[in-house]
Amino acid sequence: MDKNFIYCQRDIPKHELRYGLWSSAATGCGWIAVYNILTLYGIPCDPQQILNEVKRDVPVLNGLCGSFLMSPAWVLRRHGFDVCFTTKKEKMDQIAQQNETGILFYWWKTKKKLGAHFCAVEKTEEGYIGYNTYSNSTGPDSYGPSIKDFLDKRKYFGAVYFGITKHK
Repeated sequence: MDKNFIYCQRDIPKHELRYGLWSSAATGCGWIAVYNILTLYGIPCDPQQILNEVKRDVPVLNGLCGSFLMSPAWVLRRHGFDVCFTTKKEKMDQIAQQNETGILFYWWKTKKKLGAHFCAVEKTEEGYIGYNTYSNSTGPDSYGPSIKDFLDKRKYFGAVYFGITKHK
């Protein structure tokens, strides 16, 4: 089953695959989402090449705050994918159903921290599967039958869902 996905960005050694001033382990989720989408489609890709492509599209504060929101979509369009998106949680499941894969972006908050995250999403018969979702992921993560419910259950906010389909 393993197609060389990156399941947890924190597993990337801090000295490898630097994203601007930080390590990909800290701020690489944007390029990792693109890499995992390409991997889902069986498209061979080099992690450093994908990192460089995403980084070329304006990393926020030289990578200190990760990738610009639209960078993953722009890179995938250059690779021949159709990309649509919504910021409305009520429409996310509709877009997810109409597309083969997606990238989910959301803000999260704990008592002491605020952050944002990108992760690749695959539509399956059982629901949605995420890649590189949590800081302790060891494989694909089940999101259940609804992207909106997944976001609501975890109290993630400020979300954007990018529906992705390989251009025919």
